[in-house]
Amino acid sequence: MIKEQERAELHRAIWQIANDLRGSVDGWDFKQYVLGMLFYRFISENLTSYINEDERRSGNKNFDYSRLTDEEAEFGRADTVKEKGFYILPSELFVNVRAKARHDANLNETLASVFRNIEQSAKGSDSEDDLKGLFDDLDVNSNKLGNTVEKRNQKLVKLLDAIGDLGLGNYYDNTIDAFGDAYEFLMTMYAANAGKSGGEFFTPQEVAELLAKIATINKKEVNKVYDPCCGSGSLLLKFAKILGKENVRIGFFGQETNLTTYNLCRINMFLHDINYNQFDIAHGDTLTDPKHWDDEPFDAIVSNPPYALRWEGDSNTLLINDPRFSPAGVLAPKSKADLAFTMHMLSWLSTIGTAAIVEFPGVLYRGGAEQKIRKYLVDNNYIDTVIQLPPDLFFGTTIATCIIVLKKSKKDNKTLFIDASAEFVRGGNKNKLTEENRTKVLKAFTVRKDADHFAKLVDNKIIEENGYNIAVSTYVAQKDTREVIDIQKLNAEIKEIVARQNILRKAIDEIVADIESSNVE
Repeated sequence: MIKEQERAELHRAIWQIANDLRGSVDGWDFKQYVLGMLFYRFISENLTSYINEDERRSGNKNFDYSRLTDEEAEFGRADTVKEKGFYILPSELFVNVRAKARHDANLNETLASVFRNIEQSAKGSDSEDDLKGLFDDLDVNSNKLGNTVEKRNQKLVKLLDAIGDLGLGNYYDNTIDAFGDAYEFLMTMYAANAGKSGGEFFTPQEVAELLAKIATINKKEVNKVYDPCCGSGSLLLKFAKILGKENVRIGFFGQETNLTTYNLCRINMFLHDINYNQFDIAHGDTLTDPKHWDDEPFDAIVSNPPYALRWEGDSNTLLINDPRFSPAGVLAPKSKADLAFTMHMLSWLSTIGTAAIVEFPGVLYRGGAEQKIRKYLVDNNYIDTVIQLPPDLFFGTTIATCIIVLKKSKKDNKTLFIDASAEFVRGGNKNKLTEENRTKVLKAFTVRKDADHFAKLVDNKIIEENGYNIAVSTYVAQKDTREVIDIQKLNAEIKEIVARQNILRKAIDEIVADIESSNVE
């Protein structure tokens, strides 16, 4: 109960900040400012706690890094950057900048300098790429904050105070992952209100949890996890919660083509206390410019790729010889890159790994090149399970999507089909997968046996006979909810009704005859 109360209070406070800021910031651009300032507070407190604990372990019980002069603090810069990936001088910590903000006529320039110095602190180190550009979207000189420097600074003071007043506590002592939870709530709120464009890079938490559990079923640890369309990173970070980040041995890997979202993903990693040397998030187009060629294959891959994305396809003659795509002998259509992402993930999957991919339903049954790719996947026994999801789960679309689960080392030559289209509850203006819904799907996935109107284990030969159609509805019979009618009983009832009608007609005829007779007399 305490955990839920903390979370609810945190969400209320963030909602209030958002409402206050939206008064001046167009649309939902406020998220950049709230998230950026939340990130600034987090790394300030994270660094302070790290240095304080180290000093106190050495016997300096009253040490407080935030009270040092900048000159005194310089002694620990090199070692700290090596461990944490960045450095912040005491005068530039969130708590100290906030304390002076109200009386700082150049607050916007102070913050711009602080953010620049944080990024510069990583220059030349292993963490340089992980810190570079993280504050780019937090433009403290933007006219969106006000038409004059004074008005912008008033808004920045208000934002600093609001973020500083959030009851996030010491992140080591919190019963909830407060900073990470604040981030997830903000992103959910943004995606829910921003329409289609806002939902492109955010997967609902309950779906993310289902995907991560599918990819790690019966596993206590994996070498590393990967999402080639990582968006804001919510899918990757589910592994930290499910397995524990220490049980993702090598780390969290992803790639994102949108620069702003790429920055959000790296911020998300830090806010969930994933150190810079535990993640490798790359910027670029995964299909044409993949960034993790030289890494060993991944034990767990999850993704919610963009649906029906246009890509170069066969107009790029190099792609048909790309070892990721060439085994199928054909490229995904230029107008629909869905199965190109699927082939990419299969190529990067380890022999003992599992990939769980959210797919647009058309890839399950369309003909042409997509049918040929499905043929390759089925004939080589790579498709482990196909799960039909309910409609209206995702932000920006009401379409009922599905999950394709890939494995390279299956124990049978069969494919499991699960119809989870009815496994949801209505929550607000979207459908949601409850814990009970997710448990039911995971149980069927684990047991791998037929279940009336819910699961069907199908021999791959039958799929071949069906033209490599892998739509769940082809194999799992829908429950007939129509009323069962007993024909004999119905006929007897009709016969009885007809008999009653005959009696009534006879009685009516007699009454009419009596009336007519009376009139004649």
